[in-house]
Amino acid sequence: MNRIRYFVEDQIFGVCARLGEKLSISASSIRLYFIYATFLTFGSPIIIYLVLAFWMELRKHWRRHNSPTIWEL
Repeated sequence: MNRIRYFVEDQIFGVCARLGEKLSISASSIRLYFIYATFLTFGSPIIIYLVLAFWMELRKHWRRHNSPTIWEL
């Protein structure tokens, strides 16, 4: 079950999991609050989620660029 969960988190950007790690809150409760907020505000948190996912990917690429591996040299 954990293997499936980690696969899904990697495929769906892992924004809730990353926020949970930073805030010391379980990722499942963040996902639940996100779903509630999405229904109550007619989908506007989806924009925030996509911006956070984009920012996380951008940071990952910056880190890779600043510290290349031996295969990239």
